[in-house]
Order: sequence, then C-alpha cells, then structure tokens
Amino acid sequence: MSKHVAFEDNTVVTVFGASGDLSKKKTFPALFGLFREGYLHDTTKIIGYARSNLSDDDLREKIKPHLKTRNGKEDEGKIERFLKMVSYISGPYDENQGYETLKTEIEKFEKEKGVKQPHRLFYFALPPSVFVTVATQIKKLVYAKNGITRVVVEKPFGHDLQSSRELQEKLSPLFTEEELFRIDHYLGKEMVKNLVLYRFGNTFLNAAWNRENIQMVQISFKEPFGTEGRGGYFDQIGIIRDVMQNHLLQILTLLTMERPVSFDPESIRDEKVKVLKAFAPIDTKDILIGQYAKSEDGSKPGYLDDETVSPESKCVTFAALGFKIHNERWDGVPIVMRAGKALNEGKVEIRIQFKAVPSGIFNDIPNNELVIRVQPNEAIYLKCNSKTPGLATTTQVTELDLTYSSRYKDYWIPEAYEALIRDVLIGDHSNFVRDDELDVSWKLFTPLLNYLEGPDAPQPELYPYGSRGPKNLIKYLEDHKYVFEKEGLYQWPIACPDDSKTSSPKM
Repeated sequence: MSKHVAFEDNTVVTVFGASGDLSKKKTFPALFGLFREGYLHDTTKIIGYARSNLSDDDLREKIKPHLKTRNGKEDEGKIERFLKMVSYISGPYDENQGYETLKTEIEKFEKEKGVKQPHRLFYFALPPSVFVTVATQIKKLVYAKNGITRVVVEKPFGHDLQSSRELQEKLSPLFTEEELFRIDHYLGKEMVKNLVLYRFGNTFLNAAWNRENIQMVQISFKEPFGTEGRGGYFDQIGIIRDVMQNHLLQILTLLTMERPVSFDPESIRDEKVKVLKAFAPIDTKDILIGQYAKSEDGSKPGYLDDETVSPESKCVTFAALGFKIHNERWDGVPIVMRAGKALNEGKVEIRIQFKAVPSGIFNDIPNNELVIRVQPNEAIYLKCNSKTPGLATTTQVTELDLTYSSRYKDYWIPEAYEALIRDVLIGDHSNFVRDDELDVSWKLFTPLLNYLEGPDAPQPELYPYGSRGPKNLIKYLEDHKYVFEKEGLYQWPIACPDDSKTSSPKM
C-alpha cells in the first residue's frame, strides 16, 4: 500500500444500515476512494450490518456499481481487492443476537491479526429513530474496552432544540465527545475546507474581511429539482432543516469566525461557537419564504401536486433569511442565507460583495465581489475593475479566476465523505460538529421554525418551478444592500468551457 497510510493497521469498520441508499452510494464508495488512493490500509476489515437478509456477495454486488475508478484497469483490480475486505451480517438493531455475531467476527479478526489495541469505527447510515438503540447495543457488546472506539452519526441531529438535547443526553453517557463524530458532509467539501486557509492565509483578504470593507455577505443553495414524490417526507423537514440549520450555517460560521490560535480541532470549533453566540435572534420580519408551484409551461408539478403532501401544506421549499452578528468585525453587515428547491439551476456559492470605490475619478464603478463556488465545478474568482484594452480610458469588470478543474487537473480532490471518513480514522474532529455548537445552532433556528410551523404560520409566496425563486427576491437582496450588476456590464470569456459562468445580474 501507499506511504500515505497514517493510522492503525487492522482497523474494523462497521457500517450500520449497510443495505440502504446512503451506505451504497456514499459510505462504501468513500471507503473505496480512500483505499484506491492509499489512505485506507488493505488490512482493514469492513463489515456491513443491516436487517435485510443478504449474503456477503449480495452486498458486494449492491455496492460495486457505485465504486469509482480513476486509473482504468489498475483501479478495477483495486475494486476486487476492496470487495474482499467487505463482509455482511444480518441482524435486528434492537436485539443482542446480531451484535453477538458481530462481536465474534470482530474478535476473531483481531485475534488472527494479533491486534493489541483494537481500533473500531462504527458508522450510522441509519434513521435517527434507531441511533440510541444501536449506540446502546454497541456499548454493551462491541465497544473496544482496551482500544479505540469511534462512532459516526449522520444528520439530522434532532428536529429542534429539545429533541437535539434529548438525543445528546442519551448518547453522552454511552460515548465521550472524543469518540463521537457528528458528520455534516458539507464540512468535507473542498471549498468549505479551504475557507480557513483562504481567509487567514492571505493578508490582502484578511485585512479587508470586516465591516469597514464588506458591503454584504450572501450564501446561496439552489437545487433544480423538487421533491419528486418525496413530498410527504420533506413536509416534515422543510428547506430550513434540510440544508440551512446545518450545511449553510457551517459555511457561515467558517466565513465569520475569528482566527483560531492553531489548526487544532478544538481551537477551530471554539471560534465557531464563539461567533455563533454573537448572532442576533433571527427576525421573523426579515425573512422571505416560498413554495414552488407548477412550472410556467405546465410541464413540472407544484409542491402541492404531490399526492403525499397535504393540500393545505405551508411547507417552506424556499427561504431567504437575514442574519446580524453583534461583534466588532461584523456589526452592521447584512448577511443573507438563501436556499430553495425547484429553481433554475443547481449550485452552492458564497458571495462577498465589497463596498463601492469612493467617488472622484470614477463614476458609478461596480463593486468588487469575491465568489466562492462550492459546487458544481469548484472555483474562486474575484470580480475586479480593469482598464478596457486599447486607447480607451474606460473601465470594465474582469475576474481573477481560480477554477479548480483547469488549475488542478492532476490533483486528486477527495469527495466530502472520503475526506471526513479519513478524519474519523485518524481522530481529527476539526470538521465535525461539537455538542455545544449543535446546541447554539438549534437555539438560533428553533424560534423561527416554531413560527413557520405554528398555528398562525405565514403563507409562503408561490414561485414557478424552474424560476429564480419568489418574485420579491431581488427586492429582498437589494434591501440587504446587495448591488446588482447592470445588464451586459460583465461577461465571462466566450471560450470558457464552464457554462455555469454566465453573464447576468447574478442571483
């Protein structure tokens, strides 16, 4: 194996919920990606556990189509080697029987390998309703008493502040905070992981990262599809719980926190908690909510057309929320987080718009803007003003562009789950949610959710499937000091192969 291996040999990884979509499409492919690149030792034992009646070969056949190759035949050979590392146990989640079989298999493997200090990782690709049940059984029967136990829990971490605290109260007697890894896959995305280094590793940015220079901050999440028959499930969650209280808030804390004293995991998480505590309560009068309706051409159904959704549902499928941070760096800077389904495109990006250049020799010159595109096609570009080539003295908007696909062609950029599972294997908590951070984030969002889901919940504004969102969105952003480009003022180079870079006003 590669010299990259940086953790114990003979690790045992148990994936609970191994027959489900999450493990099939994300967990096992991530483990293979690490193995393919030399970051998972070939002495690792991988055990799938679920209630489904499957054989070892059945599980291997389920996951094989989702394992990605990079180097043709060489990687095809790695797939076969990886699959031999995978076995399966069928058993209930709430009875001893299956866990006793699991214990026997783990201990047999560790004895054969002569393991002195067991290293066991348990991954919960499970619904939250069985988190505590499975955690209890692990602690009782397969916990590594003389070794290392690590437990990975997928979101959602509760439904609101009360349920989050109840979940934590039940898990904390079983596992220490050091043993528990609450995974939010956005923290494993390349551009999100880059935020700390990009902000604090560049003097020109760090010096301007404050209320004296920044006009407004915007984080947007856009999906080009609706609930597609899963409306009944989504109706209990809504867009705020789905992506805003977790994924986008994680991005926002990294954007706004103060510089940590080191890259030590607790130093980073301390700063995230500190800035979260400076957030003002979300003002229910400073929000824009929407629900998608049928597309303008009638080809796509509205949210309420889903048979699994109540005709009276006020579920929010689009939200724009205003945030205020009461500290020296951010006081007075408007911050907008917005997310929606059934929009005109799919992307996640951060926009930092800087204040206008003072008037004088310039007349109506556009604002600088730093754009960090998290997905798709990772990129960082700074929109700046430059002289128009030739004899003219006029200016035009151009860009300083770092598009990853062209700049880093020969680099392996890990998928989010690959990066995070490796962090778990080496015990790095930097990119995982700490218990007090989770508590503060739910404190921030629960009053808003109670308002939107209470007996006097407001009616969301309807917007057509495939549109940019509610018609009042432009005014909402302008009210938060976002300055739109004049039509035709800015154009990406025609030759640019990335068609997601378009002229516009941007939204």
